[in-house]
Amino acid sequence: MTKEQWGALQDSLCKTVGENNYKTWIAPLSFHGLEDGGVAVFGAPTNFFGTYVSQNYGDLLLSQLSKVNSSVCRVMFRTSTRPAANVPAAVRPAAPAPTPREDLPGAPLDQRFTFETFVVGKPNELAHAASRRVAEGGVVTFNPLFLYGGVGLGKTHLMHAIAWELRARHPEKTVLYLSAEQFMYRFVQALRERKMIDFKELFRSVDVLMVDDVQFIAGKDSTQEEFFHTFNALVDQNKQIIISADRAPDEIKDLENRIRSRLQSGLVVDLHPTDYELRLGILLSKAEMYRAQYPGLSIADGVLEFLAHRISTNVRVLEGALTRLFAFASLVGKPIDMDLVQDSLADVLRASERKISIDEIQRKVAEHYNIRLSDMIGPKRVRNFARPRQVAMYLCKQLTSRSLPEIGRRFGGRDHTTVMHGVKRIEELRLQDGQIDEDVELLRRALEA
Repeated sequence: MTKEQWGALQDSLCKTVGENNYKTWIAPLSFHGLEDGGVAVFGAPTNFFGTYVSQNYGDLLLSQLSKVNSSVCRVMFRTSTRPAANVPAAVRPAAPAPTPREDLPGAPLDQRFTFETFVVGKPNELAHAASRRVAEGGVVTFNPLFLYGGVGLGKTHLMHAIAWELRARHPEKTVLYLSAEQFMYRFVQALRERKMIDFKELFRSVDVLMVDDVQFIAGKDSTQEEFFHTFNALVDQNKQIIISADRAPDEIKDLENRIRSRLQSGLVVDLHPTDYELRLGILLSKAEMYRAQYPGLSIADGVLEFLAHRISTNVRVLEGALTRLFAFASLVGKPIDMDLVQDSLADVLRASERKISIDEIQRKVAEHYNIRLSDMIGPKRVRNFARPRQVAMYLCKQLTSRSLPEIGRRFGGRDHTTVMHGVKRIEELRLQDGQIDEDVELLRRALEA
């Protein structure tokens, strides 16, 4: 096995693993030669890097190498004395420290999670814009950037996208992305092995620190203490910090007040639950991708719109439903129509079936606007009652399967055209009036909770 043979293999490996993975994990390797016993030895920039490549690409490398040279029976990775120049920033050690340092304990980035694949809509446009700004890597304008929202709304996607963009724009920067649980694990490990100096130098020497699901450090006193000091040290050096959580800082139970205050000192951005337009946009984007994978499969009109209406609480469930739909259609050789949707997604549709009643919506809206229920559904047409009435009609249309005539009857026997007018008016006002839009969103979230 020669270096020339290794060089000839690299085009094939790039095509097999994809350009991003090749540049990230294969290109930084250096081929040292073939040792006795058929061991192909590669130099890796760090122990972490070598371990990750061994676990994720070791079998592929062995297979490819053995095709070129049948004597190769094993692959080994050794840490190079000096990091390769093109090793990704997320796994490259910082400048040498006076004491030995651990490898950067970052989590691998998902190549699917980029800004190009993130579907932007009204519920996430601010979070997307803020993430884009941070990913430019220029002057730190808000620190930290705190992204929060429920499951499946795109927090982790944006975190990965920021890391990919920073890596591409500023390869000289050390970008460390990891979960709060990984931070906690490394902290406990350092305590146990009496390597706290190494731990502190490691985490305080990065240029960008990204911590996902920070709510998991709540209640862990020692971990919170170290996180607080790490946070302060990086902010003092004007280094960027990006945090995500499933709720706002002031809603994380058992989080120390000084940490909560620090997290609120930058830009706190909520990723709202998706609206119908955003869910439909996500489905259209995914469907285009699947059409390339399943050529010849057609989607009947109304299928994607139906799914966007029915599966409203979790984007991961929505995407999973579409994946199942395409797979099922290809296996049984049928077109994707409403019959196939009912057959293949019966359990998903049952689980996502709306159970919100008109009575519940009316009560919640009346409480929100501090008016009597009888006034809201009664005949009075003054603005103080008419606008809440229209909001309630709009929510009944969006959150229940009731017909317009039935909704009208429940609002004092009004005609279905009155309901149609009310729904259309609120749709218009949501685009024009920020307060109305916020009221509707708050009520919807409260009703779906």
